[in-house]
Amino acid sequence: MIFPFFKKEKEKTRGPVLKVDLHSHFIPGIDDGAQSIEESIALLKAMEALGYKKVITTPHIMIDVYRNTPKIIKKGLLLLKETAKFEGIKLEIEAAAEYYLDEGFYDHLHGGEVMTIGNKYLLFETSYVSKPLQLEEMIFEISAAGYIPLMAHPERYRYIQDPIKEYNRFKELGVLFQLDLNSLGGYYGKDAKKKAEILSKNGMIDFLGSDVHHIKQTKFLDDVFMSENYAKVWEKNTILNDTLI
Repeated sequence: MIFPFFKKEKEKTRGPVLKVDLHSHFIPGIDDGAQSIEESIALLKAMEALGYKKVITTPHIMIDVYRNTPKIIKKGLLLLKETAKFEGIKLEIEAAAEYYLDEGFYDHLHGGEVMTIGNKYLLFETSYVSKPLQLEEMIFEISAAGYIPLMAHPERYRYIQDPIKEYNRFKELGVLFQLDLNSLGGYYGKDAKKKAEILSKNGMIDFLGSDVHHIKQTKFLDDVFMSENYAKVWEKNTILNDTLI
């Protein structure tokens, strides 16, 4: 009997373990992330199992949908930390915010406390389909206010049609980039994956974020950490996550 020869699949190994995640939605009931404290705890346990030591959760602040304030976020953070401690979770938990660049953004920026990451990075996002008319002006205002502008998931903005040119322009404006890890595995579609690979290849990524809203995203993350695309990120990019420990 003749047995066919099968090509042995290359054994997969996990890439570098991140200690800090700086983009997630774990505070229950205040945005499109966790909707209950039970769901929040399940997500935190999953993040701990992935090797994280610290999470900086970042609820949305959007004038039309999620009218969160520092007071609301801090109240939710306190509940989250107390419950996590009771559940035996050892993760260090902090909170910032993910600011949507809408007509209410300037009021948040200049009207009081700003929820930043590491007391210096302001995480912001825009519409996925339409580039804000005053995007560069808003970025300038962030810098002028003394913060470092940190763009959430630049690979997911469909209005970016000439990635190298447009990403380089953001870099000229002093913007740092936070890539969504699951984009590397195609979770957000082919276009986001392609742009994630462009950012990685050109050494443009500064931070890696889970952007976890739901438990299925943590399961997808587990595969991403074993992927070739994730390993390649570390070849040409200086990843700053663990400076926030």
